[in-house]
Amino acid sequence: MTNLYLHSAGAVNSARGDGAASWDEPGAEPPDKFDYDPDAPVPTRGGGKLLPPSGSIAQNDGEERADVLVYTSEVLKADLEVTGPLSAVIYAASSAQDTDFTAKLVDLYPDGQAVLINDGIIRARFRDGRDKPALIEPGQVYEYTNDPWCTSNVFLQGHRLRGKSAPPTSPAASAIRTWAVCPAIPG
Repeated sequence: MTNLYLHSAGAVNSARGDGAASWDEPGAEPPDKFDYDPDAPVPTRGGGKLLPPSGSIAQNDGEERADVLVYTSEVLKADLEVTGPLSAVIYAASSAQDTDFTAKLVDLYPDGQAVLINDGIIRARFRDGRDKPALIEPGQVYEYTNDPWCTSNVFLQGHRLRGKSAPPTSPAASAIRTWAVCPAIPG
């Protein structure tokens, strides 16, 4: 497995932020934060686990939101095949006793179109497995492993990889009142 690490200087909110994705391990970086408003959830766009519309759908409209953390790689100098299981390891704290965290892998085309490749969601209480539900202590950092199934995609030369994390999306997850701090999101 190859790790893709997500970086920022603390202003990663939206595609206009400073989020970067690279194969370099993170150093001392500030936490990334978003405020979640359950009355205005991030819309679910595509994915493999929902009724239509599903699949690889453009994600650009959601990337301008301040509650979406967006990390983009440098332009690829050669084609890059990504095949097999994906896993997003997220370290996060929340003000709530339970919340959801989403993770997306996106193919960013040279023209700026951001196309979903794969996504997943994890509910905090099930971080140790669905058979071991446990609420979280607000403010404490926990590790969450989001396994959005397998994928196979060739990211073409000139494209970029994009990783995204956000609060619960609707209708993919039910609304939970929360805020989150994501200190680091190793691949």
